[in-house]
Amino acid sequence: MATKKTSKSTTAGKTASSTKKTTAKKTTATKKPTSTAKETAAKKTTAKKTTAKKTTAAKKATTKKPAAKKTAGAAAKTEARKLEPAPQNPSIAFEVGDKVVYPHHGAATIIKKRKLDVGGEKQDYFILEIATDQLTVSVPVASAVELGVRPVISKNKAKQVFATLRSEPQEAGSNWSRWYKVLTEKINSGDIFQVAEVIRDLDYAQKVKGISPALKRMLAKARLIIISELQFSLNISEEDAIKKLERALPKVEELAEV
Repeated sequence: MATKKTSKSTTAGKTASSTKKTTAKKTTATKKPTSTAKETAAKKTTAKKTTAKKTTAAKKATTKKPAAKKTAGAAAKTEARKLEPAPQNPSIAFEVGDKVVYPHHGAATIIKKRKLDVGGEKQDYFILEIATDQLTVSVPVASAVELGVRPVISKNKAKQVFATLRSEPQEAGSNWSRWYKVLTEKINSGDIFQVAEVIRDLDYAQKVKGISPALKRMLAKARLIIISELQFSLNISEEDAIKKLERALPKVEELAEV
């Protein structure tokens, strides 16, 4: 009877021992997933941080690229400005000895260039010798073109001037003051074709109806301006220029027929 109890007790001990081992295994099995979960979570966190770092780096790179483009664009513009020729004052194209035209005075020759003291500052001036008025005019070099100084017309342009003189004249109409103002603006313009229109219209009015002393003076001035430029343009004498002008203007008989 005693032997049997020992056997049972041993069996019970084995069972208990077996139960403990199983429980231990289960515990171990249960703990392992916990460790794996932590590792997985840690990996995910690391992955997120890595992704975040990459995203931040990518943003920085993206932000820097436009700046690089802007810098390159600014450099290109600067280089282009360097290559562009600096704007030049057209007045500098005139030289001593050139034949030019000065508004209201007609053709002239640049006889010299000198510095004049104006307001405490020295400036370069062209000295123009007017062909018909026997006078000289000082014109600032920097603003000569703005003041109306221009080259003498070509021979082809001279032919167009004669065509303008032959064209049909425009009469004053009833508003004489308005007509006088228009003629004055034309003669002061420096445009030889407008000056030719003044001669054409006043010459017609003088031959047909007669004109006032003021208009006669204007006509004489316009004739001098045209004659002086034709001299230089066609390289002829003043006498020959006057003859060409007279031949271009229609006669009284021709005007009557019109």
